[in-house]
Amino acid sequence: MANRNEDKNAVRAAALDRRTLETQIQMSLELDRRGSGGLSGSTGIGFFDHMLNSFAVHGGFLITLSMKGDLDVDAHHSVEDVGIVLGKLFAETLGDRSGIARFGMSYVPMDEALARSVIDICGRPYLVFDAAFKNQSVGAFDNCLTVEFFRALAVNMGATLHIKLEYAENDHHAIEAIFKSAARAISQAAEITGGGALSAKGSL
Repeated sequence: MANRNEDKNAVRAAALDRRTLETQIQMSLELDRRGSGGLSGSTGIGFFDHMLNSFAVHGGFLITLSMKGDLDVDAHHSVEDVGIVLGKLFAETLGDRSGIARFGMSYVPMDEALARSVIDICGRPYLVFDAAFKNQSVGAFDNCLTVEFFRALAVNMGATLHIKLEYAENDHHAIEAIFKSAARAISQAAEITGGGALSAKGSL
């Protein structure tokens, strides 16, 4: 991949059209939109849309989405495939990962809930996800799909991502704190620093 992070004034953006028998997704991603980030479009899953919008706002990302998923089955394919596409778009916008901070960490509270996310955008995909929820779902969103989204995101982004829900009582608060903390960690790691790859090996 080329270094997309050489010019601090350049727009880091990418778009992807991914179609399978389960989902049809058209998505674009633009970084560096702190203060004007957000989600435009819908997955058809209300709570998931709320989480994606929070993720985009707090990460400073502009996500534009048009999709159709097999929600008559359940939400699994739609949530996972959105994670796949979003991860690929992050990978595309960051290029060869030269000239970025590479590491990011964020704690985010939401009322009684506290979540921590730590990321290394290194090209080695891995997810550690430590969170237990009180209930099966929030609205039409199965809480177990939270880990599926972040696994798909980390693998396709090429990042090592550790997420821990420190504590929570309310599942809405817990999941939202996770999405916000992950977004802020990614934004921090994607910050343009200039120079080459941040690695003792000289490349990632």
